[in-house]
Amino acid sequence: MTTETQADFQPRVAQRRRRGLWWLLAFQAATLVGIIALGALLYNVINGAFGYVAVEYAVPPQQFATGGYALEQLHPLDLDYILQTHVSANLYRKLQQDKPFSERTQPELVDLVLRYVVKPDVVASWTLTDSLLRPDRVRAEWEAHYPETTLEFRSWLTPSFLARPQSSRPEYAGVRTAVLGTLWTIAISILFTFPVGIGAAIYLEEYAGDRWYNRLIQTNINNLAGVPSIIYGILGLAVFVRMLEPLTSGALLGAVPPDGTPNGRTILSAGLTLGLLILPILIINAQEAIRAVPNSLRYASLGLGATKWQTIWHHVLPEALPGILTGAILAVSRAIGETAPLVVIGASTYITFDPEGPFSRFTTLPVQIYQWTSRPQDDFRNIAAAAILVLLVLLLSLNAVAILLRNRYSRRA
Repeated sequence: MTTETQADFQPRVAQRRRRGLWWLLAFQAATLVGIIALGALLYNVINGAFGYVAVEYAVPPQQFATGGYALEQLHPLDLDYILQTHVSANLYRKLQQDKPFSERTQPELVDLVLRYVVKPDVVASWTLTDSLLRPDRVRAEWEAHYPETTLEFRSWLTPSFLARPQSSRPEYAGVRTAVLGTLWTIAISILFTFPVGIGAAIYLEEYAGDRWYNRLIQTNINNLAGVPSIIYGILGLAVFVRMLEPLTSGALLGAVPPDGTPNGRTILSAGLTLGLLILPILIINAQEAIRAVPNSLRYASLGLGATKWQTIWHHVLPEALPGILTGAILAVSRAIGETAPLVVIGASTYITFDPEGPFSRFTTLPVQIYQWTSRPQDDFRNIAAAAILVLLVLLLSLNAVAILLRNRYSRRA
């Protein structure tokens, strides 16, 4: 290299290095912004799910503490006696007719005592930040405005919150029906989407030739992956709720609701709608996973006398399965947080009974959170924050199962 060429080369190398450093800093800044945004989201949710509350009791729960045991630790017979002596005879008979006390669990009896005897009423609440960093100011505000109440540190995310159904009072509201509805809809979505999505990906990658209609199908799939979710809700309303109402309501199979009127706004319609929503995502990811399998594996199998389908089933799919499960994680993560399409097809915002099958009415955690955050009372926003934590744990649990399956098949491959 001549001296003149070297003189031109060195500045260019330095320029490329500076450019690479700037891009590295840009990527690090983008990552940092994402971490800060996620941290702010988690902080905002946790900040509302815990903190001091001012509670007014009709009967203080300490009154029922006997023998060193708190109300939540009393024997079911003691709880039964408290109900019998503190509620009206008509209410006691009604509760007994709804479900005999002998068949109720101890937490259920505690919940009845709290609801009909203790009757807690949260009149004010404070965030976790104020409760931990400014407790003196919280106590001063409580003494000035709510001296007749009891100041307690409360976690809105409790076992009873997970076990209770919906209620018009935030103190008694829970997410049991919403969690069950979410699990039902996701299960139906997966059962519908996986066979269809993987089958379509196999056809497009292994069988479809370079014909105009195959190119048209591929283009439409790519476009459908970016369609707003509410459009799928309108499609589900037209097809599953109305057109296929005899099937989605259960009337075709003899599963008529108690009121005798078939209604297509069921879990089955919701699951199929969410299935259509995530179907393009799953197809595209499955195609990429199948395309990544080396052709040498196919040629070796075919050279040994295997048929095309045997090659796909025994060699291509096992190799592509980890990538397919990665796409499934993304698809399920999107489906579990959707609200708009479920609202369009008729998800209930207030429902107190658990879904018993695919033809039941339903609600889901995102719909429940949306309904609570739209209420003006601060208490509903607190339980909405607790419900968001439940949704995050449920999402992470489902993703963890998919990741474990993906890693297992990756080791086998």
